[in-house]
Amino acid sequence: MPKALIIGGGIGGLATAIAFDRQGWEVEVLEKAAAIKEVGAGLSLWPNAIRALDALGLGERVRARAIEEGSAGIRNSRGAWLSRADTETMRARYGNPIMIHRADLLDMLRAALPHNTLRTGITVTEVRPDGTVTHSRGTSTGDVIVGADGIHSIVRRAVCGVVEPRYSGYTAWRVVVSPTAPVGDLGETWGRGERFGYAGLADGRVYCFATANAPAGIASEGLAELRRRFGTWHDPIPSLLAAADDAAVLHNDIYELPALTTYVAGRIALIGDAAHAMTPNLGQGACQALEDAVVLARVATADKDLTRYDAERRPRTQMIAARSGKIGSVAQLASAPAVFIRNAVLRLIPSSAQSKALGPVLDWEC
Repeated sequence: MPKALIIGGGIGGLATAIAFDRQGWEVEVLEKAAAIKEVGAGLSLWPNAIRALDALGLGERVRARAIEEGSAGIRNSRGAWLSRADTETMRARYGNPIMIHRADLLDMLRAALPHNTLRTGITVTEVRPDGTVTHSRGTSTGDVIVGADGIHSIVRRAVCGVVEPRYSGYTAWRVVVSPTAPVGDLGETWGRGERFGYAGLADGRVYCFATANAPAGIASEGLAELRRRFGTWHDPIPSLLAAADDAAVLHNDIYELPALTTYVAGRIALIGDAAHAMTPNLGQGACQALEDAVVLARVATADKDLTRYDAERRPRTQMIAARSGKIGSVAQLASAPAVFIRNAVLRLIPSSAQSKALGPVLDWEC
């Protein structure tokens, strides 16, 4: 039985382990953290990701713990619509995206793994082309080594040397709140160098996220800063912030990877953020990691030449990462004239054109 050794126990790593297990491989996952947990964050799963979950045998279970995203669009800080999503066309053409809490998805992925597959508290220090991995508890080997260890990947060094992530120019906050009243239309609000978005979760809570242009590494005041920046924006943003718990606010600068020249080297393959960490503007980071998992297991099982995985995944993921970066550049415009022009253009774009533009991203099939 061939063995897949997976470095990293996040969404991409666990999904890859499941994909290889379903192909009849022995799997082992090495995770640096002592325990896998994800708090305070919602996750959009677009139709392409749902098809990947179906291929992993998890689609129905995930749908049962998620909620369909309803009407959505982009508004200005006063609440006037700049753009509305054509949800009926979207549903008919691609299927509807769903929202789920990251912790719920991780729970389902862990539960689908064979017993004793996941080993936590292990720090990887070196990966060699012959399939040997050196770590804090000794060594492990595999027929395929999968780098699922995130944007600061150790495995990536064995594939293409040291590649430093680059700062996007904006920072982000995430928090899940329990609102005192139902929240209606969902979506994002774009200001000048700032954004605020919110989406419902299946249990009635609301996932909120915000971004702001800022130098890298600047400390945040947490909820106080969010209320100062967004507390006068349109409803229900002030009430959502009023319901938030300061201790639950997560703050992270947004980084992305430059386009790598390859995702594979010999027996080693990169997936997810280790290969193509992207800004969150298209909601495709985890979705692309799920696609990676399905494709890598299929290619590795069909033959031992992992370059087919690179040829299939690198153009697609880099196209999506580039699109996401461009959207972020437009969304984070800060000068008043540029924002005025941006908003005027958004009002002129028909919703049907927006739905069509998503085709290359959402049309993926396993």
